[in-house]
Amino acid sequence: MRGWFGERGWKPFPFQRETWDAYLAGESGLVHATTGTGKTHAAWFGPLIEYLAESKRAKEEHTSPKRKRGTKAKELPLKVLWITPLRAISADTEQALRQPLDALAIPWTLETRTGDTSAAIRARQRKRLPTALITTPESLCLLLTRDDAEERFADLRCVIVDEWHELLSTKRGSQTELALARLRRWRPDLRIWGLSATLGNLDEAMAALLSQRGERLEVRGEGPDTNASLTSHHSPLTQPRQWLISATTRKVLAIETLIPETMERFPWAGHLGIRQLPMVIEAIERANSSILFTNTRSQTEIWYQSILKQRPDWAGLIALHHGSIAQQTRRWVEDGLRQGKLKCVVSTSSLDLGVDFSPVDCVLQVGSPKGVARLLQRAGRSGHSPGRPSKVVGVPTHALELVEFAACRDAIASGHIESRQALRKPLDVLVQHAVTIALGGGFRSDELLDEVRRTTGFADVTDAEWEWVLDFVTRGGEALRAYDEYRRVAHAEGEYRVDDKQVAKRHRMGIGTIASDAAIEVRYLKGGRIGTVEESFVSRMKPGDRFLFAGRVLELVKFFDMKAWVRVAKNKTGTVPRWSGGRMPLSNELSTAIREKLQQAKSGVYDCPEMQAVKPVLQLQADWSRIPARDELLIERTKTREGYHLFFYPFAGRLVHEGLAALCAFRLSQLDRITFTMAMNDYGFELLAAKEAPLERALEEGLFDPANLREDILDSLNGVEMAKRQFREIARVAGLVYVGYPGSGKTAKQLQASTGLLYDVFANYDPSNLLLRQARDEVLERQLEHSRMFETLQAIGRSRVVVENPRKPTPLGFPLMVDRLREKLSSEKLSARISRMSVALEKAAG
Repeated sequence: MRGWFGERGWKPFPFQRETWDAYLAGESGLVHATTGTGKTHAAWFGPLIEYLAESKRAKEEHTSPKRKRGTKAKELPLKVLWITPLRAISADTEQALRQPLDALAIPWTLETRTGDTSAAIRARQRKRLPTALITTPESLCLLLTRDDAEERFADLRCVIVDEWHELLSTKRGSQTELALARLRRWRPDLRIWGLSATLGNLDEAMAALLSQRGERLEVRGEGPDTNASLTSHHSPLTQPRQWLISATTRKVLAIETLIPETMERFPWAGHLGIRQLPMVIEAIERANSSILFTNTRSQTEIWYQSILKQRPDWAGLIALHHGSIAQQTRRWVEDGLRQGKLKCVVSTSSLDLGVDFSPVDCVLQVGSPKGVARLLQRAGRSGHSPGRPSKVVGVPTHALELVEFAACRDAIASGHIESRQALRKPLDVLVQHAVTIALGGGFRSDELLDEVRRTTGFADVTDAEWEWVLDFVTRGGEALRAYDEYRRVAHAEGEYRVDDKQVAKRHRMGIGTIASDAAIEVRYLKGGRIGTVEESFVSRMKPGDRFLFAGRVLELVKFFDMKAWVRVAKNKTGTVPRWSGGRMPLSNELSTAIREKLQQAKSGVYDCPEMQAVKPVLQLQADWSRIPARDELLIERTKTREGYHLFFYPFAGRLVHEGLAALCAFRLSQLDRITFTMAMNDYGFELLAAKEAPLERALEEGLFDPANLREDILDSLNGVEMAKRQFREIARVAGLVYVGYPGSGKTAKQLQASTGLLYDVFANYDPSNLLLRQARDEVLERQLEHSRMFETLQAIGRSRVVVENPRKPTPLGFPLMVDRLREKLSSEKLSARISRMSVALEKAAG
């Protein structure tokens, strides 16, 4: 094995050798290492070394490795299962795994099985799985629905879960936990290894992956001699030992920021950063190959066109990549990057994970990364190999983002990376899993419950909750028992099975936990598939309308059969589609780092180029009001022609501020009949009213008291309608609604109507339905970050509340006013209005 590394001029890192030794000893674990330092080889070479050793031993003993009767000598059964979070990176993973197989002449078959796998390969895999299979959580669950699933996994030795940090805090992570529990039941000696980077809570991440609860912790070795920290967890449920291998191999990371030539003292979010285009083009020119990341697909389309318009000679050398573009196009882009043929690719998070583009030596990040881990992950796309430095260049879209990039650099240097928590008891996932296992050979209640409770996410499922799940899949629960279509699982002689072919077909087609707005396929009238846009965008268009998509200006010809039929437009201007998923909140770690930079500025310390550049903005903030200290909540009270403004600055992220704005408006209105208009961003929120609010009285009576938070939040927002929208996802995952067959799917409006009706039925006739409770909980936690909101209120209770009365809106308050106006004005009118406001404030500042 060292010979294979030596031929490439490499030397195995100590953490890789430790991983191989632990694997060969029959152990499981989690490998945590910086992107581009060799995690893939750390996990993959354990099984390869084991096979080579067994083959050598067999030759020495003049015997052949044992194989099942009727199989050919080289048709080895499934030994390794590689789970990837994104099917988009499966091809790249397959290429990385195949190289040592071919070089070492290991006669293994290696294939992928995802939603993109061809029908021919799927048909072959139905007869026989390859020796190593790369798949997604959804495709793994599909394999578990087969009657012969246990037999097909009979020779499985190892499961490797790639990019575990991406799955961990999602329902796909819960789905993976349940699937692994099933495999462990069949193969108690199964070795499971997770790969992760940019994660703060490694112990908890490993516990979720390996189903550990309350184990004793021991440290085996740590220090500069080993370059790795290994931790052994002893568990009565999971034997033998399990290891957390955290590589301390350091990767050089350079973080730079493009400083704007002119600095607005009244910055506002919503810019695309296009004014930085000349500096961005210079950065691209200096690099051999680069990736420019944006936070939304709409920004990606605009930036790609802007670069191409400025540098038409780069046509064919720059490309576009995001999840709505057709797979064939995405692969062409990925191959171009990998082979060094592309100068730059403009991308969203679709290139964040797992892809090895060695020629890339620079990454640019447009706008705030919103989190420390996200910037680290994207930076790792450059210099993606051991020993090479990674470089990321921040492109701020407004002045205050300079503070964020400086804060990110400090947080990375201090090792303050975001943690991710495993979900607790998402019952819609458990309902889906119960039907999956009933379809894949059936189950007995007590046996499956014991298996489910061995996972971290479902360890505390109660007997009552389990009985409810069984009743729900067999009879539809209290409210739906009269309808045969909801009796999906039959119960006879202690066995739960699916015996209806139509139910089986629908369940297999609906497996998964990813729920989004209906996607409309975009196709040329004469030609192939271009990609997908959301139904809500296309439904507002009429034939002849133009839009910008996949780097082209397209004209809608007709909308028919759930497809948008288009042709290339002659007029080269168009509307940019808007996709959901662009509301990334500021993370706790980045928020804390920003508060620290502001604390330094308050003390007169501006210790980096970014802070020097933003100094005039912060000095004006201090002159007109104050720079909030780390232990202060600043509230600004201002009167303008619009009315009476209250600006609050908790720096807790947009989602928390959305909930806090509603909470404060609700509690203030309880003291005086008053109506508020609200706006929020990552730094704070604004309440605007026609008359002055009783702020002092509200503060005295507990405006920020965390007591009754849940009830007040649901009362202050349209809690029922929010829960109904969330219930749509839950109902789909739990199998209550069917999205339709390919090519004839239901529209988003139809799905919402169906799930809304079910919600009302449950609310009226089955109010104790656990899926209703889950919908309300998910609204609070996922849409409003209830737990973080509670922590923020507690932090405010420990802080000094400082009320300032500036004559004019301050640099911190101005962006909130702009966000509110954006909801009312078109982009042209908004730009003109903001320009007039900025000029007036600049005159007042002098």
